[in-house]
Amino acid sequence: MVNLTKNEPIVRSDGPIALVGGGEIGPDDLNLVLNRVTGVVAVDGGVAALTDSGRIPDAVIGDFDSLDPKSRERVPADRLFHTPEQDSTDFDKALQNVQAPLVLGAGFLGGRLDHQVAALNTLVRFEDRICILLGPQEVVFHAPPRISIETGRDALVSLFPLRRVTGRSTGLFWPIENLVFQPDGRIGTSNRSVDARIELQVDGPGLVVMVPRTAFDSVMQAFASGQTGRWPSRAG
Repeated sequence: MVNLTKNEPIVRSDGPIALVGGGEIGPDDLNLVLNRVTGVVAVDGGVAALTDSGRIPDAVIGDFDSLDPKSRERVPADRLFHTPEQDSTDFDKALQNVQAPLVLGAGFLGGRLDHQVAALNTLVRFEDRICILLGPQEVVFHAPPRISIETGRDALVSLFPLRRVTGRSTGLFWPIENLVFQPDGRIGTSNRSVDARIELQVDGPGLVVMVPRTAFDSVMQAFASGQTGRWPSRAG
């Protein structure tokens, strides 16, 4: 087991990487994510779902408080990266310790509400990382400067701000031009698409986007296209 003390990437990849957490994982979630990545990292208790499926993770990152002994024995000791500090979540620890053009996450949405809120917080705080989370009914990501997604008509599109943010849209029933979103003010949940494709332009980081699971590949393709732009890393 390796005791992790520095914020240097543990896993590096030129292709997408999966993070698998210990939360709710649907019957199709692992296949959906693992078939689209070149590497996989278990986040603490997420190692159980992976090893039960026959996949040994490239690394296990977390404080190991939910890593059961049976699952731990299945993973080589040099792939166990222990981070005992309690100032961040295991998802936080994992996201800042992988280096990849795109991260796909399963096992972070559904289940306990506090865990889900913490995951959204991490998405926005690490604004320079591109990470897509797969939920029971939706795909969730931090809005980049611009993005175009194939959602299909009459699809649920929710926008939730974790900071004050403004932007523009096409293809939404309620356009977002001239609106100011903020967590204690106006939010944009329960919007819908009126066109098969929606486009968003956002003036700054902080907006969480939720679209149907059927848009998963379209969201991936949008980020892989290099046309979305990306936010710079936050100082400090």
